[in-house]
Amino acid sequence: MGKTFGYKDLNITKAQYVTAAKALERLQRKGTIKKVANGKFYKPEETVFGELKPSEYQLLKPYLFEGKKRIAYITGAFLYNKMGLTRQVASKIKIASRGRRIYVQTGTISATPVKSYIEVNTTNYQKLEFLDALKDINKVSDLNPKSGVVILSSMLKNMTDKELEDTIKYALAYPPRARAVLGALLENIQMYAFIEKLKESLNPFSEYKTVISKELPTAKKWNLV
Repeated sequence: MGKTFGYKDLNITKAQYVTAAKALERLQRKGTIKKVANGKFYKPEETVFGELKPSEYQLLKPYLFEGKKRIAYITGAFLYNKMGLTRQVASKIKIASRGRRIYVQTGTISATPVKSYIEVNTTNYQKLEFLDALKDINKVSDLNPKSGVVILSSMLKNMTDKELEDTIKYALAYPPRARAVLGALLENIQMYAFIEKLKESLNPFSEYKTVISKELPTAKKWNLV
């Protein structure tokens, strides 16, 4: 699959930008590379079926990084489809970042910004994706509650102790419903480490309505209705 790149991926100095721009322009004229957006390019790959264009993720990738530093991640329906929580194909993609408002309009891809609860980096973005799914669980189109619990529980089981500890730490910055869902999921699969912090962070008199409550035997313990 064709990969996208920008000027920052070329490891050049500012003094070399003009020379690089002219070289990229020549490569575009030859058809060696193609332009995605301002300063964003990709090298098309030819197959027996014709040109293989970059995936949606590859087209969006340059917007998720500053050089090699990750600053954002894809969330919303696009992410939840990838996780297997929904079959809905996102018509508009959401990009989460703490310090940037990232808009994308290129070809058939349209993306709008949402604010991340945590500063995004290469080591935490997958945990933030998981927590977004818990936060938005009531908004996931055509979600099968039983399948949703299985998928989310499987993701938790695959986390290392350090990853789980970090996930709970980040969850404390999320809305209480997300923390309650996380606690109920963890207790349901008998992963008790670190969940006291979640319990202590919740108002014992508040209730949280979720579409997966009936599939969680531990729901009442976490005030999920």
